[in-house]
Amino acid sequence: MKMGKKIAALFLAAAMAAGLTACSGGNTASGTQSGDAAGGGTVIMSTNAGFEPFEYMEGDEYKGIDIEIANKIAEKMGKTLEIHNVEFKTVITEVQSGKAQFAAAGISITDERKEQVDFSDTYFVATQSIIVLKDSDIKSRTDLEGKKVGVQEGTTGDEFCKNEDGSSDIQVGETVRYNTGMEAVADLIKGRIDAVVIDDFPATKLVERNSDNVVKLEDALTQEDYAIAVKKGDTETLKVINEVLKEMKENGELDALIDQYKSVLEGE
Repeated sequence: MKMGKKIAALFLAAAMAAGLTACSGGNTASGTQSGDAAGGGTVIMSTNAGFEPFEYMEGDEYKGIDIEIANKIAEKMGKTLEIHNVEFKTVITEVQSGKAQFAAAGISITDERKEQVDFSDTYFVATQSIIVLKDSDIKSRTDLEGKKVGVQEGTTGDEFCKNEDGSSDIQVGETVRYNTGMEAVADLIKGRIDAVVIDDFPATKLVERNSDNVVKLEDALTQEDYAIAVKKGDTETLKVINEVLKEMKENGELDALIDQYKSVLEGE
């Protein structure tokens, strides 16, 4: 009888330890979205929920285009979606290390990232937009030459502005990196930087919220494709993601989803 109690205690301790390990993530903020968990277990998505309308927080709930796509992926797998909300520069690392099965965070496909992870089919064409003060002398993308530009760290706008490989056609004077676009725009309004470069959808929202002070230029800085990242060689997860994206494209659900959030951004 005593032996049985010891074994039971050992199993209970192991289960508790496993539960603590699964819930730990340093400073990572995690959340769970509902899904059809018929297959059991969870699938973990890494994102940066400060990139409206692709991923953002509404109270304590995750919202956005990528969140809805991710829930479809989890449903297809028969699992519950768990979300790791981290800095954007960390989302690829989370996938590489196996902390997350996939990353969806408005991630643009670049040659450098293709060396680190495998990408799904594309689902959105994005542009890097330029935000300036209303009375700024910056009127077009070429006016960024020699200017002090704020970017969200780890984005393609960051890569373009810092121009480490010398391929950018515009040479900014200084690149200032922020964790979020909101922080960059706040510094722009305070006069600490000359412009902000960020993806067009969140740029639209940032300008709307700060319309007394800033505007978005018609000129786009760059154009790129968004895709979902998985660990190198994870063909099983990639197959499911591509199936979901294909279904959403063919039945019109993806276009409707993007239009829905675009309408919200435009205040319709």
